[in-house]
Amino acid sequence: MNRPYVFINVAMTADGKIDTFQRKGAAISSPRDKERVDHLRAEADAVMVGGRTLLDEDPKLTVKSEALRKERAARGLPPNPIKVGVVSEARFDSHSKFLHEGGGKVVIFTTPRTSNEQLAVLRSQGVEVFVHAGEWVDLQAMMQTLHEMGIRHLMVEGGATLNFELIRLGLADELSAYVAPMIFGGENAPTLAAGSGLERSAAIPLRLIRAERWEDGGVLLKYKIEQAE
Repeated sequence: MNRPYVFINVAMTADGKIDTFQRKGAAISSPRDKERVDHLRAEADAVMVGGRTLLDEDPKLTVKSEALRKERAARGLPPNPIKVGVVSEARFDSHSKFLHEGGGKVVIFTTPRTSNEQLAVLRSQGVEVFVHAGEWVDLQAMMQTLHEMGIRHLMVEGGATLNFELIRLGLADELSAYVAPMIFGGENAPTLAAGSGLERSAAIPLRLIRAERWEDGGVLLKYKIEQAE
């Protein structure tokens, strides 16, 4: 199957949480990590998020640095990468930052659970919408579609369920995690990977590529996902 090269990026606490139990997009990244993420976005053809992150946090997913946007323009690219949303039931409002900030192309993969009215609104705003039959988006078919659109390097910024499913299906190649020196706790706080989970015998192996200790007390870990297809 032809698909983009997929790298997952997360910021998490020392106890593996990517948000608090409130799920309001709690700040975890240090200033240095935010700069690193901006560079990753600038190097990507597209940036993807899943439904919970999309609807709860409404992320902009834009390149913040003007210098990086100019570098993209010098390479013949739009200032910001394509935004990709994966959501079973889309419920965007008219002021969505995800849809409107940055002025770039927006692609949504969804299911028949999204109302016809919402689909019409999205398409009227120039959003490219793909509706997959069934209860969930077919991630393998989605990756092939993205490849056909010319996307070769895809950055994934969560959330936990999308991270897990991409890794489980062998659709992710790398994982980068900034581990912040803090604890959130909370049995309902999301972790790096959620989903149905795996038995120990089915655990997906990672190969450590790089580990850096930062002056802010955090650690940057970069892994190759060995199961990637």
